[in-house]
Amino acid sequence: MKVLDFFLAFDAGTGSVRAVLFNEKGEQVCVAQQEWTHLSDSNYPGSMDFDYVNNWNVIVQCIKEVLTKSAIDPKLIKAVSATSMREGFVLYDKSGRELWACANVDARADLEVATLKLNNGGLEREIYKLSGQTFALGAVPRLLWLKNHKPEIFEKVCSITMINDWILYKLSGVLQADPSNGCTTGMFDLINRKWSDEISLFCDIDKEIFTTVNEAGTIIGNINSSVAQTTGLSGETLVVAGGGDAQLASVGVGAIEKGQAVVSGGSFWQQEVNIDVPIIDSDSRVRINCHAVPNLWQIETIAFFPGVVTRWFRDSFCDKEIEEANKMGKDFYEVMEEKAKDVPVGSYGVIPIFSDIMNFISWRHAAPSFINLSLDQKKSGKHVLFRALQENAAMVTLGNFKIIEELTGNFPQEVIFAGGASNGKLWSQILADVLGIKVRVPEIKEAAALGTALYAGVASGVFESISEAVQRVVKWERVYEPNMEHHKKYQEFYETWRNVYIEQLKLADKNITEHMWKAPGLTI
Repeated sequence: MKVLDFFLAFDAGTGSVRAVLFNEKGEQVCVAQQEWTHLSDSNYPGSMDFDYVNNWNVIVQCIKEVLTKSAIDPKLIKAVSATSMREGFVLYDKSGRELWACANVDARADLEVATLKLNNGGLEREIYKLSGQTFALGAVPRLLWLKNHKPEIFEKVCSITMINDWILYKLSGVLQADPSNGCTTGMFDLINRKWSDEISLFCDIDKEIFTTVNEAGTIIGNINSSVAQTTGLSGETLVVAGGGDAQLASVGVGAIEKGQAVVSGGSFWQQEVNIDVPIIDSDSRVRINCHAVPNLWQIETIAFFPGVVTRWFRDSFCDKEIEEANKMGKDFYEVMEEKAKDVPVGSYGVIPIFSDIMNFISWRHAAPSFINLSLDQKKSGKHVLFRALQENAAMVTLGNFKIIEELTGNFPQEVIFAGGASNGKLWSQILADVLGIKVRVPEIKEAAALGTALYAGVASGVFESISEAVQRVVKWERVYEPNMEHHKKYQEFYETWRNVYIEQLKLADKNITEHMWKAPGLTI
């Protein structure tokens, strides 16, 4: 019997890190996951430092747990790679020691964004034309914050990487970056998939901090001896360049060709459409990223907090239903979907106001609320509100795809639905009905980790190419066809929701209500 090869993928999210072991068949053999927290400084509202000292210890613990639980010979792990939340980055001194790092949720640079816009009102749009990014999530404002508030640290900065690159650096001792995550700094030349000297000049950032750029799947080294001794990994194991979580999740569900579309349903929902030439939106509404696949890019739109909102609804209002699910030995969301499945399309007219459609250059969201509730308890119970939230996430997705259709001339023929939300059978059908297209749900839900592992497999020679890896590994669990009668009703309801949302956003813009979220430095 042939001994299988294995690949270890690290997936560093906002709230936790996972070490996931896959075999060459794409089967998840073992996973170790630990939560981590980011450090907030009360002196700087919105700050979220990435705790690189403690978080490295957390990763070491995950490695040890995987090796113990799987009981495999570490030499059978042919390669490791890493993916992570995007936008978060780590800064290093000339000796390679970490100086400072922040998570993707860091929002301390409000004043820096406002100053950049005040001093040069056209700068953000110029940077967008080059990088596909705005100041909303980019690194430039936070680097300038560091320069203004902690110059003693800023003066020592010699290198920058993203968080997934930091993991690989700790494993191999090699500093480098990849296009699919590096581009989210807003300091990348999008077309040429490398750091932009022009943007660094615009923003007075020393280009010498830019590290070597490697495409996903590039071998950058081996597990170094100290890490091997500490963790039990083999020094023979290759360390391979990875990428951003949304892009490697696209790889993990097989979206590696032009025109394919993915909806990743997690805390945020990302909509990704593959393109073979970067398209810049003249209105700067959408984000353009390098895909993890060379010679491909992605138009990305984002729905804020659908996963967060459903958890908030569960924890704030559904104690009885949580208890019921526990007694039945079922997942809470499964129980609520069963209760909500017979609620009619449009949820009796209940209109949730949470995430807006994407507007990258002026990104903000109205105050969270439910509009048009009925005093008839049958039409406004928790099961109705739950379904309304699921419908709302799908409608934001529809609105975002409509923007992409404006830019490309094409609406997706089908979408791949991944992430935790795709576990919901009702949610998957609602998405198909709202979009009016087929929805495919993959078997493997750890899509970002799987995509990362597949590139490790390509680098180690187990797969000839990422295309072959996807063909061999990616399989479908469920496929949903749209109910076109429902789709027609949702199209009408979408227009109602948009009109109501616009009015609700005006209230927040006038400070009558409070925005659910507003980009740093944005003044309305």
